[in-house]
Amino acid sequence: MVPMKIKQLYLVLSFLAVATIALLYGISPTWFARTFLNVAEMSVDFSHIFRALMTLYMGLGFFWLYAAFNDKYRNTAVLTTLIFAGGLVIGRILSLLVDGKPSTILLFYTALELGLIPISLLVYRLRD
Repeated sequence: MVPMKIKQLYLVLSFLAVATIALLYGISPTWFARTFLNVAEMSVDFSHIFRALMTLYMGLGFFWLYAAFNDKYRNTAVLTTLIFAGGLVIGRILSLLVDGKPSTILLFYTALELGLIPISLLVYRLRD
C-alpha cells in the first residue's frame, strides 16, 4: 500500500476510534459513569468535564479526518495522534502510580494508547 494511503487510512481509523470514545463519554456522561466506572451518582461538574472531553476529542478527530484528505496537514495530523496518545498515556501511568488501579475500561484505554504510540511513529515516518 502506498504510504499516503496508509496515512489516510490511519487518520480515518483514528477519527473513528476517538469519535466513538468521545460520544460514549459525552452523550450521556451519567450512563457512561454508571456503566463503565461503577459510579452511581455524578455531579453536574463531572458531566461538564465529560462533555468538554467529548468535544476536545471530536475537535481533534475532525482535524484528523480533514487531514486524511488534505496533503498539506496529513503529517501534522499523524504527529498530533502521537502527541494525543502519548499525553493521555503519561497521565494514566502517573495516575496508576499515584492513585492506584482504575476501572477496567480505563486500563483498556491505557493499553490502547500505549500501543498506539509505536504505530503512530511508524506511520509518521513513512515517506509521502
